[in-house]
Amino acid sequence: MTSCGPPEPDENSYIELLVQGRTFKDQSFMSGADSPVPLDRRSWMLPLRYYEPDIAYRVPAQLDFSEEQPVFEIPSSTGLIRNFQLVGHLEFVLKGESLRLAALVELPSGDFSRLFVPFRDQTSGGETYPAGRYLDLDVSTTGLYDLDFNRAYHPFCYFDEAYDCPYPPPQNRLDTAILAGEKLPPANERRLPLTDDESTSSELDR
Repeated sequence: MTSCGPPEPDENSYIELLVQGRTFKDQSFMSGADSPVPLDRRSWMLPLRYYEPDIAYRVPAQLDFSEEQPVFEIPSSTGLIRNFQLVGHLEFVLKGESLRLAALVELPSGDFSRLFVPFRDQTSGGETYPAGRYLDLDVSTTGLYDLDFNRAYHPFCYFDEAYDCPYPPPQNRLDTAILAGEKLPPANERRLPLTDDESTSSELDR
């Protein structure tokens, strides 16, 4: 018998694999040739900080496809405008609350094998980067997704301002705290001021 949804996670093996992935990312960022973290910032930015793994933040989601799938302009951290196509909205229940997030694909590449889900939440600007965090999802042929906020990560512009990072559209700004995934170092360990550009907007909010 086959299942149309993601399998129930084995909590022990899930957490073990999650921690292994985090360790590998730390090693890559510390010594990798393509690390986004400048050498003079690695002493305090690394290892990356995370919320404790919490399986409650891994939930099934249904993609509600947008019939028109319009293209929108979204501002980025360097002031550029980037084009994204709206594929649909991921609808899910998190801790008893019904939520939705826009799932996007950047143009002109148009790689529809992966969905880009940038978001902000009530931790943004405090415990997490003000501009938000990202999730990437492999496209599912069933429309059902394994939405795992334990894998939420900071954009590269947090580490180095030279990177160009799109802001989450207004409709992806959640009125709840997502206590999962990457977070900032404690305030007394930070070496750079964090800016919060609330002026960014997008037609996706209309």
